[in-house]
Amino acid sequence: MRDVCWRCRRPHPVCYCALLPSLPTRTRVVLLQHPRERRVGIGTALMTHLALPNSELHEGVVFEDDARIAALASDPTTAVLFPGGDAPAAGGAPVRSLIVVDGTWWQARKMLALNPRLASARRIGVTPRAPGNYRIRKEPRPECLATVEAVASALGALEGEPARFDEMLRAFTFMVDRQIEHQARSKAPRRRRAQAASPLAPLRPYLAEPARVVLVDGGASSGWPAGAGAAEPTSELVHLVACRASGERFEAFLRPRRPLGPSVAHQLEVPEAHLRGGEDAGAALSRFRAFVGDGGVLGTWGSFTGDLLAQEGFGRPPSLDLRDLCARHLRRRPGGIANGARALLAAEPVARGSGRAGRTVGWLEVVLARLLDLAGEDDVAARGAA
Repeated sequence: MRDVCWRCRRPHPVCYCALLPSLPTRTRVVLLQHPRERRVGIGTALMTHLALPNSELHEGVVFEDDARIAALASDPTTAVLFPGGDAPAAGGAPVRSLIVVDGTWWQARKMLALNPRLASARRIGVTPRAPGNYRIRKEPRPECLATVEAVASALGALEGEPARFDEMLRAFTFMVDRQIEHQARSKAPRRRRAQAASPLAPLRPYLAEPARVVLVDGGASSGWPAGAGAAEPTSELVHLVACRASGERFEAFLRPRRPLGPSVAHQLEVPEAHLRGGEDAGAALSRFRAFVGDGGVLGTWGSFTGDLLAQEGFGRPPSLDLRDLCARHLRRRPGGIANGARALLAAEPVARGSGRAGRTVGWLEVVLARLLDLAGEDDVAARGAA
């Protein structure tokens, strides 16, 4: 077992405590650290906290019920440090408390999405005076600095003393240099622990192009042949709703070709007149084929809608079963789509069309967004471990 410094949690040969300043500040710095970041040895939230006596470090993902964070977020003198915000000196109330979301870009963005109070608070951002020094970890955008770099830059601007807060970076530079030296000294080929493939690997091709996925749900009519004797019900597609991440939407009511079941409209939560007055099935499916396009991939919850489309002669284009991906990630059956979305900590949906199908497509939209974020986090973690 390695001998580890109790304060910085680093092995003693690479302990940086001797290089840490203790810098009093007028601004209260409140660090919100994603739980996964606590396990990253080269993270800098703790380093920042140790250098600033007037700071707090909280770990978690959702802080909506945290009274302390809620009070801070509603205070007009609080700002959230996040890429793309206003410059620290851009006017407005003086910043007395600075909330800093610590995590990868994917984690930080999702933490804001899950915390509406934080998301609605004033934001400030910093423009790096020089490229970030995080040479052992790749950032997705030039303005995405290590937490300690971003805080030092923001405090320098807020308190008018950039050089004083540059002292925080000595420990950071030491940590980065020691890590690079350690990698260079290793003569033997690096041994990598075999890692199981990510359960969300099928989503990787869509991380950069989420709009290729067409989220779709269909409603069916269980019709009965005419005549009192009858028989087995036969299903046909009568309602189809779809949308893309780009915001494009599709909806069609398909005129029934068989007698309409007595409770179909009620079950699908749409007016019966819309079903009876729908367009020709062939025309509707032709429009949907054009909406999907050549490179489109269907995103569904289970196989029901894909089976309905195939039964109508639409064929079976490439598809993603989001229910299956959700189950793989959760390592259990997710149940209905609303339960699955909430288990993933997805955002609340907005209906994307009429009735049950429109509501389901709204749920599909937030599930896909959450799964893509998780797949992106897995990719970042895999590159960091390589």
